[in-house]
Amino acid sequence: MLGICRSQASTIMENSEFKTRKINDILEDFMGIPESKPMHSNPLKSLVLTILSQNTSDVNSFNAFRSLEKAYRGTDGETDWHKLVEAPASELADVIRSGGLANQKSERIQNILQWLKREYGDYNADFICNMDQDKAIKLFTGHKGIGVKTVSVVLAFSCGTDIFPVDTHVNRICHRLGLVSRKYNAEKTFWAMQDLVPEGKSFSLHVNMIRLGRQICHSRNPKCRQCPLEDECEFLLAGFSQ
Repeated sequence: MLGICRSQASTIMENSEFKTRKINDILEDFMGIPESKPMHSNPLKSLVLTILSQNTSDVNSFNAFRSLEKAYRGTDGETDWHKLVEAPASELADVIRSGGLANQKSERIQNILQWLKREYGDYNADFICNMDQDKAIKLFTGHKGIGVKTVSVVLAFSCGTDIFPVDTHVNRICHRLGLVSRKYNAEKTFWAMQDLVPEGKSFSLHVNMIRLGRQICHSRNPKCRQCPLEDECEFLLAGFSQ
């Protein structure tokens, strides 16, 4: 009986891997292959930007980040992290107000900067790129307000790590395609998907799923008949499309 269960589990995994590869191929044909070089080369800036992006739009988070860089620009033109850390939390909150949850995010940003300085002697997170990804996730998620998505985004976008971040859009699409249980939250989906995504295709699949989620596979009123994954979608096959 145990052997049968293992055999069934192995078959399910193989089928899921095959389906994920097929989905990636379809999306690359439909949307192209995203440029996979690191988009935010500075891991610390990427970390701060990702914290600012929590529970808000890209437009709002980028505006907040630009305000932060302008308010705390050093004489060399770069962000003066020491100046930012020394600023009253209320001042930083006002600077990043456009990103939402400003009081919460200002505290988290200052806390992570203080930790980096205290533990590593500098306001620098470059070392994350040389870490085993599971160890990096464990280290950084030990800090309040930094979750698996935040760390995986830094690894993918700053370090070029072959890791598949899962945000709200990606989680929704993975549910609808039947790649993971619809009961899974984003973190559970993240861990489940790491073994399913074809090697070297994490960045491409992540970016293209986000594009799909923003353009077609909306949370409400998805444009199912325009979707290149129409034939792969359990959500549509089950009759839930609108």
